[in-house]
Amino acid sequence: MVVDDEALVRSGFELILSAADDIEVVATATGAAAVDAVRRTGPDVVLLDIRMPDVDGLTVLGRLRALAEPPVVAMLTTFDADEYILTALRSGAAGFLLKDTEPDQLAQLVRTLAAGGVVMSPKASQAVWQSHPGATAADDQEAARVGRLTEREREVLVLIAEGLSNAEIGARVHLSAGTVKDHVSAILTKLRVGGRVQAALLAQRAGLLDADTERRRPESGR
Repeated sequence: MVVDDEALVRSGFELILSAADDIEVVATATGAAAVDAVRRTGPDVVLLDIRMPDVDGLTVLGRLRALAEPPVVAMLTTFDADEYILTALRSGAAGFLLKDTEPDQLAQLVRTLAAGGVVMSPKASQAVWQSHPGATAADDQEAARVGRLTEREREVLVLIAEGLSNAEIGARVHLSAGTVKDHVSAILTKLRVGGRVQAALLAQRAGLLDADTERRRPESGR
């Protein structure tokens, strides 16, 4: 389901996503009609504009999260440093997409969300942290909890931050889905966070993603 105040955006996303054989757009709606539409159609994934004039995205997110069986919600935004993104992520959004996302990537991002993954690029998440006035000493103390993780848990955390689902993580590091689930549960407990997105944010804040990029970068001359 696509929620946006602009009809052109709604129709554009619907056209792109409906072209995928395994994705059905069950509804599009404005912010004011979003909750009723979700109750009526029961989507697995909602793409929700964060800035709408009738009812803003954060309000809609709160109402959707309060449902008995809330859908996975990812925020739509024009700017990767949108000041409201961090608030949305901390409020239960499963990530965010830029409205100018390439059409061929959009369907895969929706699949990632449906599989329980996180949709949030390291570059964009860093911009969010740096632009948010609350991302200071308190957040650094939270990020320090990453140091309590085992080496394997840190490895799994990096893959969570890359947007992989449990099944994809298991395939990457050769672990069963059950073992990955146990690692994820331990990670969330040790980091004292309520979900994968919050864990991914702490991984970025702690520099794990930058360190992982350095480890995978080829040496010069090779």
